[in-house]
Amino acid sequence: MPTPSNASGNAPLAGRRVRAAIIGIGAIGAGSHLPALARLAEEGETEVVAAVDLDGDAVKAFCAENGIPHAYTDLDRMLAEQRPDLVSICTPPTLHRDQTVAALRAGAWVWCEKPPVPTLADFDAVEAEEGAETGGPYASIVFQHRFGSGSNHVRRLIAEQALGRPLVAHCQTTWYRDTAYYAVPWRGRWQTEGGGPAMGHGIHQMDLLLDLLGPWSEVRAMAGRLVHDVETEDVSTALVRFESGAMATIVNSVLSPDEVSRIRIDCERATVELTHLYGHSNDNWTITPAPGTPDADLAAWRDFGADVPSSHLAQLRELVASMRAGERPRSSGPDGRTSLELITALYKSAFTDTTVRAGEIGPGDPYYTALHGGAPGWAPVPAQASAAASEEIPA
Repeated sequence: MPTPSNASGNAPLAGRRVRAAIIGIGAIGAGSHLPALARLAEEGETEVVAAVDLDGDAVKAFCAENGIPHAYTDLDRMLAEQRPDLVSICTPPTLHRDQTVAALRAGAWVWCEKPPVPTLADFDAVEAEEGAETGGPYASIVFQHRFGSGSNHVRRLIAEQALGRPLVAHCQTTWYRDTAYYAVPWRGRWQTEGGGPAMGHGIHQMDLLLDLLGPWSEVRAMAGRLVHDVETEDVSTALVRFESGAMATIVNSVLSPDEVSRIRIDCERATVELTHLYGHSNDNWTITPAPGTPDADLAAWRDFGADVPSSHLAQLRELVASMRAGERPRSSGPDGRTSLELITALYKSAFTDTTVRAGEIGPGDPYYTALHGGAPGWAPVPAQASAAASEEIPA
């Protein structure tokens, strides 16, 4: 891999703004990435120098409206001409691998929306392009629920075992998506969406659960299509054992009218619970002590400090600090891979009716290169086979 021309290890960012570019100007790029970058620009940390989108008229209008000096329809040209320090990738998952690799090879750090890439093979290919020996560039995945005062406080309490050992956990992403949602052609398809609610919706809560509890060791799962006519699942459940011995249930659904995102962790001395929908603040966390807990301990546990909600901004602040230090950011490399590995194992377990253990899915395993693993009834049906099958059905 060529040495990045602006890797932090060779050309520190001290004394200047981080030059950023946004790839994809849809809802997530315009509604989440741009506001976070703009806020840091107000603080003298960043400047958005370019935006890229296939729609030339739309990207020109976007740049004019937001004071971005350069609009492009070609990523490679933008990278060559603007040489940004940071690229925010806000495109569909199937584009993430190639766009991330192109940015890394151009010397830019990457902040890529979830899901990171469609498969573990893609993730490993991206990681291979990082500048691990030169202080960057690195590719970080947007897992904003990890960041903010609430998750930081609870992570410390669990890591320090202030609450005792974690024993039992529940992770729930029960949302509702109607038939109109799946009428969009790319949704519900392995090739274009990457997976069902386990991959596209529940990944945030599962990632936060792993961030709080540490490595998992085995998973047993089920998946189903109960309502929607899609290739992927519309509901899944899983049982997960962690290396610590803690055990968890995970539910991911798009069939649930009463929508909620929830994590509950029962420790020896207290239960910690997070209940929210698309983001959390300190008020969304509760800590319930076991009988006999000293008041002073409970007061310390419930002191979350200044409220910093989970957000793209909270993660971006930490990412920019990592860039300036030339250090691997959280939610990149092995740390960013962990939730994708669990989701891959969840699918393999559900589609093969087996227990899947951490680390067993690698090159040569069909689930390493496709989340459906080629499983009958779940893998996409080739167009010719589908047409032939329909011709055989009697009138």
